[in-house]
Amino acid sequence: MDFANYNIGYGITGSFCTFSKTRKEVIHLKEMGANVIPIFSFQTLSCDTRFGSAKEFVDGICDITGNEGIKTISQAEPIGPNNFLDIMVIAPCTGNSAAKLCNGIIDTPVLMAAKAHMRNGKPLVIAISTNDALGVNFKTIGMLMNMKNIYFVPFGQDNYKGKPNSLVAKMELLPETIEMAMKGKQIQPVLVSGS
Repeated sequence: MDFANYNIGYGITGSFCTFSKTRKEVIHLKEMGANVIPIFSFQTLSCDTRFGSAKEFVDGICDITGNEGIKTISQAEPIGPNNFLDIMVIAPCTGNSAAKLCNGIIDTPVLMAAKAHMRNGKPLVIAISTNDALGVNFKTIGMLMNMKNIYFVPFGQDNYKGKPNSLVAKMELLPETIEMAMKGKQIQPVLVSGS
């Protein structure tokens, strides 16, 4: 795949345990030639966790992409009228962000970017990562899967014994998902064995 002419908005929400995987995919997309514009949720910008420092992660992603990143709602809003993204990705996308997106709640830079981007009729790719996907967020995922221009990175249960409601996207399938979404198609199969 050659993404040399792609401007990819890359939204990152607070599924901190998947940050190392998302970092690898940002590197991969850059190696494929994409111009990756990172967009950070407020939690991603501010929460230090056992998985690392927020500042180190955010600064690292900005260094990899060569872009300053979008860190406020007001910075994200012009994505709509300026129409400069070819595709947007939310990876990882928490259950909280998915539920808000599904219900039109726009209270973070990532969600504003998604709303602004989707007004242009362009594809949005979601890489779900949530412990309650097969619980309270099951309905949300189903509704998003039926919305126009929304595509999912294939996902599966990551720990069906310890966390039976949890689903995590197969992040390594992100480039193929982007390629198919740009053609208006959902990559198949969507349900895959453990992530």
